[in-house]
Amino acid sequence: MAFALPNPLPSSLLLLLLMMACSTSAQTYRNHSLGSSLTAQDDDSSWASPNGLFSFGFRRIENGGYLLAIWFSKIPELTIVWSANGDDLAPRGSKVELTTDGQFELKDPEGKKIWGADGALSGVAYAAMLDSGNLVLATQNSVNLWESFNLPTDTILPTNTIGPNGKLVARYSETNYSVGRFQFSVQADGNLVLQARDLAADSSYPVYWSSGTVGTASEVFFNESGSIYVKALNGSILKMISESNSESTQEFYQRAILEYDGVFRHYIYPKRPNISNSKSWPSAWTLLLPIIPSNICTAVMELIGSGACGFNSYCELGEDQRPQCKCPKGYDYIDPNDVWKGCKANFIQQSCNESSSEKDLFYLHPMLNTNWPQSDYEHTNGKTEDWCRNSCLGDCFCAAAIYGFGQCWKKKSPLSNGMVDSTIGGKALIKIRKDDSTFTPSYADCKKKDRSTLILIGSVLLSSSVFFNLLLLLVAFLAVFRFDYFKPKVVQRYPVMPGMNLRSFTYEELKNATDGFTEELGHGAFATVYKGALESNRGKLVAVKKLNNIVTQGDLEFKAEVSAIGRTNHKNLVQLLGFSNEGQHRLIVYEFMSRGSLANFLFGGSRPNWYQRIQIALGTARGLLYLHEECSTQIIHCDIKPQNILLDDSLTAKISDFGLAKLLKTDQTRTTTGIRGTKGYVAPEWFRNMPVTVKVDVYSFGILLLEIIYCRKSFEADIQNEDQMILTDWVYDCYKERKLDLSLGKDEEAMSDMKRVERYVMIAIWCIQEDPSLRPAMKKVIQMMEGAVEVPVPPDPSSFISSI
Repeated sequence: MAFALPNPLPSSLLLLLLMMACSTSAQTYRNHSLGSSLTAQDDDSSWASPNGLFSFGFRRIENGGYLLAIWFSKIPELTIVWSANGDDLAPRGSKVELTTDGQFELKDPEGKKIWGADGALSGVAYAAMLDSGNLVLATQNSVNLWESFNLPTDTILPTNTIGPNGKLVARYSETNYSVGRFQFSVQADGNLVLQARDLAADSSYPVYWSSGTVGTASEVFFNESGSIYVKALNGSILKMISESNSESTQEFYQRAILEYDGVFRHYIYPKRPNISNSKSWPSAWTLLLPIIPSNICTAVMELIGSGACGFNSYCELGEDQRPQCKCPKGYDYIDPNDVWKGCKANFIQQSCNESSSEKDLFYLHPMLNTNWPQSDYEHTNGKTEDWCRNSCLGDCFCAAAIYGFGQCWKKKSPLSNGMVDSTIGGKALIKIRKDDSTFTPSYADCKKKDRSTLILIGSVLLSSSVFFNLLLLLVAFLAVFRFDYFKPKVVQRYPVMPGMNLRSFTYEELKNATDGFTEELGHGAFATVYKGALESNRGKLVAVKKLNNIVTQGDLEFKAEVSAIGRTNHKNLVQLLGFSNEGQHRLIVYEFMSRGSLANFLFGGSRPNWYQRIQIALGTARGLLYLHEECSTQIIHCDIKPQNILLDDSLTAKISDFGLAKLLKTDQTRTTTGIRGTKGYVAPEWFRNMPVTVKVDVYSFGILLLEIIYCRKSFEADIQNEDQMILTDWVYDCYKERKLDLSLGKDEEAMSDMKRVERYVMIAIWCIQEDPSLRPAMKKVIQMMEGAVEVPVPPDPSSFISSI
């Protein structure tokens, strides 16, 4: 069968269609003539580029204002590449208009100008949004008189050039498009640089990155292949910033941006979705390397200015390699909604008043691999960390100290250029007030003010006749009530225990102080401890230990503990404030220890830092030395364990719970008694009916010292490796095999102080020797811990050899 071909189109029609096709393919923009405008009322009010990739118009920002901007319009994720009024958002109803006289202006609903396209605009005939992302104002002959590419904000696009003295300025934050803290500029000498900015003065700080292309006029060019480089005006490439790696603009949307964190990044986005991907579009832009600089936290070290983050804060790279601005302990964000503003101390800083030293009111919080470079005012070589700490604590100007490699740098406030990074080494010591209370006038000051007030009132009264009338009224008043006012009264003193200045409370006082014994702090076999507040002492917090109604043992424990603690006075012992011995009620009142027990501190989850653990171990040792050798009546504690070591707000270790203490007369050296203490910490002699001496506390301290070093309990049944269940056996095996580093796990602080770790382990092994005579006295333990005495190689703890 034959088919008839259709009649050919007339040649004139074919020619017309061909001309239309050519005309369409040649058009690269859509003209918006004089009088065209857009109104800030919704996101649909925009001018699109011919290919639909870019739009120009209004975008509503989170705070409700409208930003006049250019953005990618073909991808789900809103990506703004240029903006006009980031510092002054437009209210709803504002209008941008290309006026009939060729001006391009943004005005609010009342007609007040917010923004305008500056320059010689005489002869403007139309505006156009080009396919490249460039917004232009052009003459009738398509000569561009103004274009957004010549005034970039924080982003450049392919075919965009930054000429000499041109720059990008970062926005303030992810959602705040006002001028930010960093700039990327081509200097007059041809160098491409990154700098932080002083927002208040609208000036720049020293360079923190440069291309090193000094010596010839140059410009930054983003070519159509996706490469970004610095080139001389003659076209030669001086410095490659980011290579395309075949990610051409034919396959990917591209942009490069100086982001609000001060880092210059190059991103791509595929124009076609990945067919193998279930999603129609990727979730975000893909970052190309390198980023400039690679670590903004360590790159910005300025003699002036705050650094990568605000004053008193520090910069740390997150898992996504983006900088995070954080406050050190003792400091809070000035504005929690704007972390770039920096941090402020949440305590009253140290006074420089010579009449009242405040050294003891502060402590130093350590931070590994942390520094605030360039803000030091004093530098000392060849000093120990303890010296550095004491020097800062005694110096009212010192806000923090940096210690490392035998050197001590003291820093003044505000701290600048804060950074945390594993490459830094050393540690920062942040000075913090022990309590967060504010200053109140001292009693002397109050008396002085009261005296001044009385003098002033007296002077005024004496200077007028009113004084005499008041004097007569006062005499009459005293005459009427003289018997009540001048009747002799007996001052009722609180009963005290003989030989001790301890207050005797009534049971009702302590019941009220503890709100009916409601908030429990802890409990043991014979007692429960409650938190309380003494109304008679301005609400001072206390710990009230309530003994159970066990007539014999409870009463014995009460008498032993009150007698023992009442006669002691040492920094590393819990202070006894008073007691109640009323009927069947036995209560003891201690100072309140805000940080709880050492057990909670060591085994509570996050690992305490190494220096804090060292100080706690030394404090406990000094407390035991006092009990054994320095107080008037020698005391064997008999139950040293983490639960009985309490910590105050500055983490000072204080020995508590003397209920099991065994009192010795001054001429006695040892005693024999029944087993006391807690399983796991009890010395072997308790089980062998051997004489019990102060060496039982030394044994318990040895177990405790190992727990402090390793932040784990002496026995842990749930450990898979049976060899590690008993801490003492495992540590001794590691010590013999010279593998102590393996037993430390991921404790980087302790790993960096292995000499001290080994010394402390050796001391602990000496302390847990089965033969009591081999165990050192607490005085020698402290000398060895402080490095004043060498530590001999210890024997196997279960062996019996010659004394240390």
